[in-house]
Amino acid sequence: MTTTLVIGASGQIGSTLADLLAAQGQTVRRATSRVATQAGEVTVNMGTGEGLAAALAGADQLFLMCPPGFANQHELLIPAIDAAKAAGVRKLLMLSAMGANADDSIPLRRAELHLERSGLAWNVIRPNWFMQNFHTFWLHGIQSQGQIFLPVGDAKGSFIDTRDVAAVAAKLLSSDSFVNAAHDLTGSEAFDHHQVAAILSQAAGRAIGYTDIPEDAMRQGLLGAGLPADYAEFLLVILGAFKAGYAERTTDAVQRITGQAPIRLERYAQDFKAHWA
Repeated sequence: MTTTLVIGASGQIGSTLADLLAAQGQTVRRATSRVATQAGEVTVNMGTGEGLAAALAGADQLFLMCPPGFANQHELLIPAIDAAKAAGVRKLLMLSAMGANADDSIPLRRAELHLERSGLAWNVIRPNWFMQNFHTFWLHGIQSQGQIFLPVGDAKGSFIDTRDVAAVAAKLLSSDSFVNAAHDLTGSEAFDHHQVAAILSQAAGRAIGYTDIPEDAMRQGLLGAGLPADYAEFLLVILGAFKAGYAERTTDAVQRITGQAPIRLERYAQDFKAHWA
């Protein structure tokens, strides 16, 4: 029986992925940064690496991601890749981000290249911006003022549902059909934030709008929310890439790998409408 360690198993992608793999009959070790309290959970601190070697012992596969809040992701991911190889892991799937391969100096790209050269069987998935951001990271503005506040102008993004990201990951961790390749993951259609707001409004039964804000206003909001300064600047860089049009591209990867069309934004809005209503 295959044993897979899932980093970030309490998050939106990791929790769904762990459930999918368990349903396939895999033995799943669910890594959490908190104290492990349930059967199958292991405590791993990705920031320090504490607990990782023990969690990897005897594992066949690893789903690896960097927790939010770290701008220099390679400093966490590269040691984890090396630890997986030392532990005898056979396959490693790493969560990256669409556009990370634009420049080899980008921290996520540095980790991707290290993985490709590691000798492990590997996959990299690079999802576009998550639909789920609208009921998590961007939720406060919607709840308090009925507005999505972002510095991205009228640019479009092919937003992807995290459930599709998990479905792709589950397929890659249960088959070698797509091994040793990177996959850019998107939804099937691109929307600007005025269109997103209209779809959320219809689902929630209330008026939700979109306000294009200056970059510095976004910076102050991020810092006010307690984000580290370097991570706030990282987010502003990738939001700038969105504004420049780099998030509009669509791919067929979800359909090609899972055999199912990506979840549409309208379905996402219906499924999570309680957050905005």
